[in-house]
Amino acid sequence: MTGGTRASEFEIRLLEAADTTERMLESLLTLSPLPGETVRPPRFLEAMRYASLGGGKRFRPFLTIETARLFGVDNDGIARAAAAIEMIHCYSLVHDDLPALDNDDLRRGRPTTHKAFGEAAAILVGDGLLTYAFDVMADPATHKDPAVRVELVLALARAAGLGGMIGGQILDLEAEEAREPHEAAAVIKLQSMKTGALLHYAVEAGAILGQAGAPARAALSSFGHALGAAFQVADDILDIEADELALGKRAGKDAGRNKATLVAALGIEAARKRRDSLVASAIEALDSFPQGAKATVLKEAAQFVATRTH
Repeated sequence: MTGGTRASEFEIRLLEAADTTERMLESLLTLSPLPGETVRPPRFLEAMRYASLGGGKRFRPFLTIETARLFGVDNDGIARAAAAIEMIHCYSLVHDDLPALDNDDLRRGRPTTHKAFGEAAAILVGDGLLTYAFDVMADPATHKDPAVRVELVLALARAAGLGGMIGGQILDLEAEEAREPHEAAAVIKLQSMKTGALLHYAVEAGAILGQAGAPARAALSSFGHALGAAFQVADDILDIEADELALGKRAGKDAGRNKATLVAALGIEAARKRRDSLVASAIEALDSFPQGAKATVLKEAAQFVATRTH
């Protein structure tokens, strides 16, 4: 929103979700140890807060909050789950930025965690955020029903782990060493894991916490998969078209590192068409179940993925 332009419902809800997530992260990342903990080292906690507070659109937490809201659920448990998902996302960014991976000095317009606190601390910050996310998800404060918590934790492990985000990172690293041109099918697979899996999980977690029925779960799963794919294609395009100031990180790095992107595999125009087709598929999925009539904000979120500038 700029100047006198009136904010859309989506923009308002995105800001609200960001505020809710920020406040929950603030309450979780304190010096007070939890039962079973001994002490929380102050300097390390400062680094964890640096990596996770005060930045980012909080798009993944927004998806969880808004999906749960479709089923009339909006409470501290949802906020806790949303914060846990953001911890996973922030941990992945801290590790991505390390010299051994993307070697970035700038994130969200400020020095990356390893630049501010050192490489060893950054590795441990990522480890700490990853571990704490599962702590939060497994806590009865997130949901009173143990079966719901088990489903949340299992699905998160699958989304963030070997066959999800981490597996996608490995495929991404392997692709950098490839001598042959990147094939679209391989790029789509690795992106569905590296980026898409956690975005899909953010939607899935909202459905789990909303205790959605099977038809709604299936429709939301289709929405999450299409949205996650569109989000990464949009990132590929932004790396080519956006300036560094708008992105808040180094631009134009994908081509220089032989990154497996759909821009590289298909060309910029075909990548744009795929992005827009995926957004249309995401919106269509929301139209296919009863609560979809209430999902206007999620539909706007899909459109935002295609039009965002950073």
